[in-house]
Amino acid sequence: MDIIDARILKHLQKKADTPLAELALKVKISKTACWNRIRRLEESSTIISRQTILNRVAIKLPIVVFLSITVRRHSSEWVDRFIALIDYYDEITEVYRLTGEGADYQLKINCTSIEAYDKLQQELISKIEFNTMATRVSLQEIKQSFSLPLDHILEADAV
Repeated sequence: MDIIDARILKHLQKKADTPLAELALKVKISKTACWNRIRRLEESSTIISRQTILNRVAIKLPIVVFLSITVRRHSSEWVDRFIALIDYYDEITEVYRLTGEGADYQLKINCTSIEAYDKLQQELISKIEFNTMATRVSLQEIKQSFSLPLDHILEADAV
């Protein structure tokens, strides 16, 4: 990946539907070269997909909950069951395996109401073996970004 790829990615992260001619002009290469670079970035899985980002409040998902889970055993069977379970629920939008104190897994859950979250949590409790669960309800979303930083690539290539 070079500085031109990074420039392409920076623009596409902000507006994935940028017309090819406009994007090529912004990164100062021909349309054909730009298209070839985008294809290569897709083939190498640098670009995983292009998605439309929705306003969760506008689609009636105002509640954001973070659920921390600690487990006794981390067997491959447990992990397989856990992955299948979290994949089943569209409300679970992000999941991370953690290190350190407090939790082994962190789930981000979007719900229509606290009651809907409670129902989902009760289903999780009945379906997975765990040690502890802790719920934190978001009071305010301060920052949400779907763009990854690229300055480290842009700066490194400039040197």
